[in-house]
Amino acid sequence: MTRVTHPDVAEPPRPGMFSNARVVGDQFFISGMHAGTSSGPVGGPDPYLQAVEAFRRIGALAGACGARIDDIVTLRIYLTDMADKAAVGRARGDVFSGDLPCSTLVEVSALVEPELSVEIEAHGFIPGVRTADARIS
Repeated sequence: MTRVTHPDVAEPPRPGMFSNARVVGDQFFISGMHAGTSSGPVGGPDPYLQAVEAFRRIGALAGACGARIDDIVTLRIYLTDMADKAAVGRARGDVFSGDLPCSTLVEVSALVEPELSVEIEAHGFIPGVRTADARIS
């Protein structure tokens, strides 16, 4: 099991809280990504722009794991308002085409910061990696 980072995706605010991404054999796991920054969410209150930023971070981490965004097989999307599902779906459509990942969409009462409206987790497989060959530093 290996922790993976990317310079364009901020690490957790306190070391030891969680990992943004892990590789286990030929699989990668990406923690819930959102648009949060120390000065507020990227895209402000717009759920589409927040989702675009979350997917950008997921793509960067997938790449750092040795995969592409198309190698994601499962998404879990958390919204603070189900009325935002069309906007988030549009952002998802900007990223994925063809055979789409399996997906769960859930409304939650709140995310880690009150200005955030969407958070997305991802899980996928690294192409061409046999379980014994996974080596990410």
